[in-house]
Amino acid sequence: MVQLARAAAMDEVTFRSDTVLSDVHLYTPNHRHLMVRLNSVGQPVFLSQFKLLWSQDSWTDSGAKSGDHRDVHTKEPPSAETGSTGSPPGSGHTQEEDDVLGEEAQGSPHDIIRIEHTMATPLEDVGKQVWRGALLLADYILFRQDLFRGCTALELGAGTGLASIIAATVARTVYCTDVGADLLAMCQRNIALNSHLTATGGGIVKVKELDWLKDDLCTDPEVPFSWSQEEISDLYDHTTILFAAEVFYDDDLTDAVFKTLSRLAHRLKNACTAILSVEKRLNFTLRHLDVTCEAYDHFRSCLHALEHLADGKLRFVVEPVEASFPQLLVYERIQQLELWKIIAEPVT
Repeated sequence: MVQLARAAAMDEVTFRSDTVLSDVHLYTPNHRHLMVRLNSVGQPVFLSQFKLLWSQDSWTDSGAKSGDHRDVHTKEPPSAETGSTGSPPGSGHTQEEDDVLGEEAQGSPHDIIRIEHTMATPLEDVGKQVWRGALLLADYILFRQDLFRGCTALELGAGTGLASIIAATVARTVYCTDVGADLLAMCQRNIALNSHLTATGGGIVKVKELDWLKDDLCTDPEVPFSWSQEEISDLYDHTTILFAAEVFYDDDLTDAVFKTLSRLAHRLKNACTAILSVEKRLNFTLRHLDVTCEAYDHFRSCLHALEHLADGKLRFVVEPVEASFPQLLVYERIQQLELWKIIAEPVT
């Protein structure tokens, strides 16, 4: 995570403490970012593409032994009904956008995920950017298709919706949740832009509001992205997977995430597994006059507390996931990226 903001001159960068930029966007060549519009709060929205390195051999049906994650093979996936070049029907792209993004989008549209996002946002809007942890989580979903195939899953703090889109290539239903009408509208648009990926597997993505600071789901039909009673019943009756990426950057929000995970696990009819992706970020703090990773340390303390929760109803088993599975998305898989698995099962 890099803190910066652009000055009046577009090519001049100045550092400020109130703006953050994802490393994914910082190190992506400028020609791969196409500004497409301003969002409802006046922030520039960019369209970027993320290359998929598909390999049928890497799509295991179990958590079998995997090779080094840098050994990637590029075999084409089965062709879909969409065209072989340009945007899939109904994606909403203009010809200008296709021309700009076409440099790496030759061949099957299944090779490319197109994501709308912002860059250099205030801290409260970091969900509008793409983060490395979401790409790591997407890789894990593709590796562990057996865990996600045909299931009902829910993503907490989905941001741009990238991980939910990948999950919907194998899951039956994915509830893509976050807060803020503008952010949820961006999720909805990204799902439409990538409908060619989810259509093959028949998965459905439903964008919904889920506020970690509230105990109940919003059912007011006047509120955008609220829940129907039928959706709530489906959620609690069928969900077996919860997942989240890069939502552990503020201690109060981290507490709220874990409280929400526990609450959902207790309300679900079936035992569930949660997959959490986090990047261990080092920051210099004036309080310590040293380099620390306070947000990560708090995340680990919350994992420990959940594992030792004793309410007589559920038992939470926490274990790290070795990030040695194949890499099918192009990003820098640094050592600070981690995955954690939490299994919630009834106490017997």
